[in-house]
Formats: sequence, structure tokens, C-alpha cells
Amino acid sequence: MALRISLRPALPLIPLLPGLSLLGILVVLLRDGHGGGLALLQQFAAAAVQPSMDPIVLGSLIKGLQITVVISLLSWGISSVLGVALGLLSSSTFWDILVGVRWPAVVLRRGLAPLRAVHELIWGLLLLQVFGLNGWVAVWAIAIPYTVLMARVIADQVDCHVSPAIPALKGAGATPWAVMLTGLAPPLARPISDHIGHRLDCALRSALILGVFGLGGLGTDLSLSLRSLQFQEMWSGLWMLAIAMVVLDRLLRQLRTWSRLLILPVAMASPFIALAWSTQLDLQLAWPVGEWSMVLGHLMGGSQDFSAALEIPWPGVIGATVWITLVAGCIATGLPPLLLLLWPSQTSLSLQGVLWGAFRLIPAPLTALLLLMLAKPSLALAGLALGLHHSGVMGRVLIDDVRSTGLRSAQTLKSCGASPRVSWLYGPLADVSRSYLAYATYRLDVILRDTAIIGMVGGAGLGWQLMEALSSFHWTLVLWIVLISALLTLLGESLGERLQGSWNSRAMAL
Repeated sequence: MALRISLRPALPLIPLLPGLSLLGILVVLLRDGHGGGLALLQQFAAAAVQPSMDPIVLGSLIKGLQITVVISLLSWGISSVLGVALGLLSSSTFWDILVGVRWPAVVLRRGLAPLRAVHELIWGLLLLQVFGLNGWVAVWAIAIPYTVLMARVIADQVDCHVSPAIPALKGAGATPWAVMLTGLAPPLARPISDHIGHRLDCALRSALILGVFGLGGLGTDLSLSLRSLQFQEMWSGLWMLAIAMVVLDRLLRQLRTWSRLLILPVAMASPFIALAWSTQLDLQLAWPVGEWSMVLGHLMGGSQDFSAALEIPWPGVIGATVWITLVAGCIATGLPPLLLLLWPSQTSLSLQGVLWGAFRLIPAPLTALLLLMLAKPSLALAGLALGLHHSGVMGRVLIDDVRSTGLRSAQTLKSCGASPRVSWLYGPLADVSRSYLAYATYRLDVILRDTAIIGMVGGAGLGWQLMEALSSFHWTLVLWIVLISALLTLLGESLGERLQGSWNSRAMAL
């Protein structure tokens, strides 16, 4: 009888394996790098502790930060209200309680899917061509995909938190709305409020990225400072942004402490607060009137023109986009646990939290520009820039998971004679590996969407092709690129959902 042996890596080693991609990145940087940018990076690092205190600079940055916050509050409030409404309508449970059928939810989900597959930067560039430079362009560029993303999350939460009391209430003759308020709403209060609060931080960073590409706010100031090598001015803006993010996070945490039900009313009121705030700023928020006829005419007229699709080498462009996604995903997933094992201690957790906060703070396009000081453009460099930014998010998730599970397992292993690294590897890291990998598969979807902003900086992928098509007003080609980008994102979401479901089911089985 043949003996079959299956060799598999231990569970806590799996999050470390993607970190091996850093060796390949290092080889590329050594091959394509040059020493001329080291002095500039040293100046950039030194400027972090010596930001500019020029009153004129600070005044401009404060105004830019206010514009960014106003845009994020407007888009957050609009997307929260519309997202909750569309999330309920996209839920099979909602329609089952209301009219006893589920197909309307499926139809609505499929119809909304292409809207969330287009990155907010792409929405911004498209709307910019129609409405010109207007504050509402940035607001709706964020609100459109965020509304659909929130609707998807809320619909999933509604369908996953089906209370056993619902059949009993329906059998007792309760009205559909009474069933929803009694059996459906209570278990959903916490996940929905948490997601709405998380979206404010995302909206703030999206507004910053739109500013980097010229749509106003603090992002425009940061981009101009970096391109002119005024690092002290740039760090003044980054420190302001960090303070704003911390203040908003503390306010949301305080709201959750008082009552989780307050998050949605605050989100509903935030657009009115932002509109009143905008009157004090030089922000054009007059309702835009766009030249839809010209753009739609070009799109409809060229929709049957397949010759434009042949202008792009699709296999190479799509391959470059997927390659950037994989490299960035490996770096974002593998770097936090690797750093955790290099210095395993409670003090290290606090210091790493600061490091991951800095990676989240600097937008990925600006990180790419900084790396271009060290090496020439390449797919590896684009993947590194995107991976470092998302490693900030993954690092925060890992640290929060480790702190929530506690360090007793590490202390137990250490008392048995294990080294600090081994005790942390088979202790806290083993405890959180499945949930961490499940979140990493979801993050891969976000990274795939974000390749648009890196491609526009690094000259690769679908993002670069879209920028070229927009700059030449080649609307037919723009339509093809957006369609292919949306299709690629939806395929990535489908694969990510399967992987995430696999890790979640294994985690629940333990």
C-alpha cells in the first residue's frame, strides 16, 4: 500500500510567504536603482521633524485641508444615506420579508456592480470632462462608487444576520415593517455603524488622492510641494492631515460609546454641515451643468467602433495591471507579520502602529514619486508603492487582531522555553492568521481598483492607457478601457469572495 504524504506549511507561516516577494523587489531596485535619490530621501525623512512653520504656507495648507474635509464629509454623508437604502433593496432577506420573493435583489445587485468596479479617480476624471473643475465633481466621484460599495456590504450583512425570530414574527401575523424593525434591525446596528464610520476615513483619503490629480484640496498642495522638492511644506500638510484623521477617529469612537445608532443621523447631517462650511471657503459648489450631449454623442457614436479596441495591446496591459496587483498584495500581506516577528514585543506593537499610520497617511501616488527618485519606472516599483500604502492598512488590522486576542499564548510558549520569535509565531500570529488572510483577500480587490492611480504615475497598466485616452479626448477608447477595467475588477471581486469565504469558513470551523 502506497503511503501518500502531503506537505503543507504551518498556518502561521502562510502570511509570511508573500513577504518573499520583497527579495525580488530588492533585486529589481538594485538593478534599476541609482544613488542620486538617496540624498533627497534623507531630506524627506529629516523634514518630518522639521516641518515648515511659514504662516503663508500654513494658511494655504489649512485651507486645502478644509476643502478636503468638506469634500469627504459631503461624499460620506451622501454615500451613507444612499448606501443604506440601496443595501436594504439589494438584500434578498428584505424582499423575502416584504413581498416573499428574492429576484429583485439579484437584479439590483447585478445592475449596481459595474458602478463600484470603476475607481473613484476614474469617475473624477470622467466627470471632470463633463462638468469642468467644480467641487461637486470630486464629491460625486467618491459618492458613486462608495454608495454601491456600502450597499454591497450592508446587503451582505442583512443576509448574514437573519434572526430566528423572523419566521416566528411572520407566523404571528406581524406586518413586514414590524418584522424588519424587530427581528432585522437590532443585530445590524453594530456592523452597519462600524462600516459607516470606517467609510469616513476612506472618503478622506480618496478626497486626498483626487486632489493629488488636480481636483483641489490638500492633495494638490502636497503634490505641488513634492514635485518642487519642498519637503518641509509637504510634511506640514501631512501632519495636519494626521491630526484631522485622529480627531475624526476619536469623534466617531465617542459616538459609538454613546450610542451606535447616532452614526447614521450624523452621516445624514454631515452634508448640511459641509455645505455651510463651504461658504467660508473658495470652493465652487454651485450645481454643475455639464455638456452631456458632446460626451454621450461621442460614446454612443463610437460604441460600435471596434477598431478603437485594437489600438491597445490588451494582453500586455491587463497582464501589467494584474502583475502590479499581485506584487502589491504580496507586500501588503507579508510585510506586517514579518516586521512583527523581527521585533516581537508589546513596545514593538506601539511603534509599528506609528509606522503603519505613516504608510496610510502618504497617498500611493506620492509614494510612487518618492520611489522614482531611487529607480527608474517599472512594474515592480509601482507594485512596491501600492503595497507599502496598503501594508499600512494590513498592519493596523494585524495589530488590532493581536491586541484583541491577547498575548497569553505567547507568554505560555515562552514559559515553556520557546524563543520570543517562535512564541509569537505559534502564539498570537497563529491565533489571528485565518482572519488576517480572510481580510487580505478582500484587500486584494481594493488593490486591484487602486492600480488605476499607480498606473497613471508609473506609466503602466490600464490607468496609464486611460490617462492617455482622456488627454487626447479619444472617447471611444475611454469607453473600452473603463469597460475592461470594470470587468477585471468584478472578476477579481468574484475570486476574492471565494477565497475570503474559504478562510472564513475554516476560521469558524475551529
